[in-house]
Amino acid sequence: MKRIIVSVINDLVTDQRVSKVCTYLNKNGFDVLLVGRVLPASLAMDERPYPSKRMKLLFTKGPFFYAEYNIRLFFLLLFSKCDILLSNDLDTLMPNYLVSKLRRKAIVYDSHEYFTETPEVINRKLVQSVWRGIEKWIFPKLPYIFTVNDSIADLFKKSYGNRPLVVRNMPPVRHRNPEASRKTLGLPEDKHILLLQGAGINIQRGAEELLLSMKYVEGALLLIIGNGDVLPQLKQMCKENQLEDKIRFIPRQLPQRLFDYTCQADLGFSLDKDTNPNYRYSLPNKLFDYMHAGVPVLVSRLPEISKVVTKYECGYFIDHHGPKHIAERINEMLGNPEELKRLRKNCFIAAKELSWENEEKQLDKVYLNLK
Repeated sequence: MKRIIVSVINDLVTDQRVSKVCTYLNKNGFDVLLVGRVLPASLAMDERPYPSKRMKLLFTKGPFFYAEYNIRLFFLLLFSKCDILLSNDLDTLMPNYLVSKLRRKAIVYDSHEYFTETPEVINRKLVQSVWRGIEKWIFPKLPYIFTVNDSIADLFKKSYGNRPLVVRNMPPVRHRNPEASRKTLGLPEDKHILLLQGAGINIQRGAEELLLSMKYVEGALLLIIGNGDVLPQLKQMCKENQLEDKIRFIPRQLPQRLFDYTCQADLGFSLDKDTNPNYRYSLPNKLFDYMHAGVPVLVSRLPEISKVVTKYECGYFIDHHGPKHIAERINEMLGNPEELKRLRKNCFIAAKELSWENEEKQLDKVYLNLK
């Protein structure tokens, strides 16, 4: 049984893509160790069929955090038994690559986003140049690469000459059988439930405008579930605009509990702005989570999202991010129960095709050759 060490820089709990890949590897006979970090506010790890290690660091953000994590990861990989290294995202790639060369081990790279063009990086030119330098040095030398959609794969092909295999981040097939009800979740039964969920509720993703749109929407409660750098600002905006009765903030949840909430929603949102290549070509996980829960969507008209929503007719688009316009689209959808019913039916049809069971077949092309 070959030993594979899977490394990612987050705290592992809610990273569903990494969890699904590790489960796939375990199912296919690999001895898996998942490595990440732990924070004071991290949730406890759920039970999994493979072991994990979460490093406790002195720093939690900034350059010292990245340096500390990468140094510690380097030595962990250097002195741990392994046959294959799986690096998730650019911020774990250097130690994996160096160890793969020093120990002559196979390396696989999974890029979950177009990292060098994220808003957190794109406006910090020195930081961006460092990450670009690492990517430019290592990426062309990698034999096995995955990424999350065709648009990002094409960008990598254009920049470096090698096109990654595409594995979209979709949920596994599951019956819509939530373990909780609106009553047990403390949600009103006489209002529409609107939902914005995600592990990256950050700037330039439309959350601020969505919050302000609730001034023009009646008979609905907006749930904002997850974490991200814009949440403190959103909570302040909610208070300043006296929207506490229309908006509820819920911290990030374990996957099953999040699915319980998602199933209660009448409408889900993905409103990323076309302000940088990473968002322009994004295909958010929550889009598929909504579909698997039978929740129609209101989304930005971005290329990868548009392809899915147009093909399966499972939602509507906004034309711009004006709060009043967003509210108009929300009210239009909520005011047409028959149309919502049609969209919901199409979500379930799409979910049968857009599943992890279908998507993980792409992984066979690499990992079955590495066994």
